[in-house]
Amino acid sequence: MKALNPATNQPIEPDFAFGGLAEVHRAATLADDAFDSYSHTSLTARAQFLERIADHLDAARKELAARASLEVGLPEAQLEAEAAKAGVQFRQFADVVRKGRFLQLSIDPALPERQPRPRMDHRLQKMAIGPVAIFGASNFPISYSVAGGDTASALAAGATVIVKAHNAHPGASEIQARVIRDAVRDSGFHEGVFSMLRGSGNAIGEALVEHPLIRAVTFTGSEAGGMALYRRAQLRPDPIPVFTEMTSVNPAFVLPSAQQSRGAAIGDGFGERMLVNVGQACLKPAILVGVQGEGFDVLRRALIKRIGEAPARTMLTPGIHASYVRGLDKLESAGAHRIAEGGEPNASLDGQSMLWEVDGAEFLANPVLADEVFGPSALLVKADNAEELLAIARALRGQLSATMHLEPEDMPLARRLLPQLERRTGRVVVNAFSHPQEVSFASIHGGPFPATSDSRFTSVGMTSIERFLRPVSYQGFPDALLPEPLREANPLGIPRLVDGQ
Repeated sequence: MKALNPATNQPIEPDFAFGGLAEVHRAATLADDAFDSYSHTSLTARAQFLERIADHLDAARKELAARASLEVGLPEAQLEAEAAKAGVQFRQFADVVRKGRFLQLSIDPALPERQPRPRMDHRLQKMAIGPVAIFGASNFPISYSVAGGDTASALAAGATVIVKAHNAHPGASEIQARVIRDAVRDSGFHEGVFSMLRGSGNAIGEALVEHPLIRAVTFTGSEAGGMALYRRAQLRPDPIPVFTEMTSVNPAFVLPSAQQSRGAAIGDGFGERMLVNVGQACLKPAILVGVQGEGFDVLRRALIKRIGEAPARTMLTPGIHASYVRGLDKLESAGAHRIAEGGEPNASLDGQSMLWEVDGAEFLANPVLADEVFGPSALLVKADNAEELLAIARALRGQLSATMHLEPEDMPLARRLLPQLERRTGRVVVNAFSHPQEVSFASIHGGPFPATSDSRFTSVGMTSIERFLRPVSYQGFPDALLPEPLREANPLGIPRLVDGQ
């Protein structure tokens, strides 16, 4: 295959090879061969490996950004920042590994004199789940791709990794894979610690999910694609977890006093955030809910102005552009009224910005209006009153994030709205917007279905490592045979829970 430049709709040299079922089996076998040694490396050696990846990413940053820009149509400066973010994630996980708290060490000492039955010594730690298959995302070609957060967190957990690269940016994927491969070599690890595969159609991805040596899967993309992989994994003789990040409209609720006092700023800020990455971000704020009354028209005019002034910009791939056009048609067919549009497209893959409007009753009557439209489109919903605003919140499916704009006078309504949002999202934001997101210990990128397939976990942030861990208990072990963190002297100095304390 060749990469496609979406700005010119022309192929880019060079050719890249596709793999097939034989390459899937080879990669899985290598990952399994490498797992025992890699998962038992010292925490120091694993942390140093992650830092080597970060160093190599930094060295390749300009080359990587230049190639990615050709393949996805985003500015080089933005992609350099994304490459820097990828390096930061690996360094953050190196720090997580060194501190060792992710092991969740727990010791219940032996109680030989206990009656009526003595207790043997029990010691527990988390360990890597096994070889992991990671499906790269299309919309962030670096920080959520081959060298993205899924890869960083899986390697930090001690899992070996196979990345199924997205075909939208093969050159950028190749550079990242070489960076990680070089770090594996420089660390003296087995080559099976990391592999990258590329293929056409669904066969290679399905083969990865079905391979008996794969123990977990991550996926970022459409609900249809994510659920197909999830169902396939559950039909295996030994079902495995699939952690998907699929769809979200990240609703923003403007409460009456905030609307009255800051309507223009909220409308303009919402529009500005919605247009980032040409609307091709899973955290794009896509639905803005206000209440009929003072400030609504001001908010509406500011949003119309921001959208109307937005030039059409190149979208990532022909498939994403075609899906965006279909999504606009669905909104119109569902009864949404177009109230603003941005500049006319100049090229075949340009995405024209759109703003739609419905009243609360229309929104509640037609669930299609709450579907994600991946691209520079947003929907303004006018609720008749606070009760209808709450009803709109209750009608929403699971979300990655939700926002409340409020003033002190809005607190009684906010207290009623918050429980509805907590049940439907993994991250609630006040007086800001869903995008961008910090990568930290307290940040979450997850939520109830269909935002993710397992709302107990996050795909972004330091706790994302928990997806790739499972508990193992060691009963009656001699000290010398225990994993180093569980030995009596606590040689690594990691915090441990001992007899519940």
